[in-house]
Amino acid sequence: MQYSEVYSSLQTRVIDAQENPLVVLKTGKLFEVQKYCSLTNHIWDGYWCIMNKKSWQSLPPDLQQIVATAFKEGAMNQRAEISRLNASLLDDLKATGLIFNTTDPSSFRQKLKESGYYATWHKKFWALLEGAVGKLS
Repeated sequence: MQYSEVYSSLQTRVIDAQENPLVVLKTGKLFEVQKYCSLTNHIWDGYWCIMNKKSWQSLPPDLQQIVATAFKEGAMNQRAEISRLNASLLDDLKATGLIFNTTDPSSFRQKLKESGYYATWHKKFWALLEGAVGKLS
């Protein structure tokens, strides 16, 4: 489904749910067409930094270390900023009348694990990525 169709599909009840980070609920004004939001925390939405393996290996080790350190620091700053953003968005979205349901993330993750969700995506994406860039932590 095209993102532009999500709003109208929720509005007309063609669909009754969607899965997006809070920032999408806010910017897409999805709070106007849905009443409830369940916070499952089963997946992390962030940005990926990917580099061509051949280009990376062409850098001298000291430059690799500088870049790796900067990316790691940036990733930690990004996680902190996403956490702050989500906290403020939660308050903003509650003010619109959106009702939040909390869940037990461990039971939700367990069901996804049992269903093969994580294994499927690991096989489709993570393993492919590791095959191109090497073992990821």
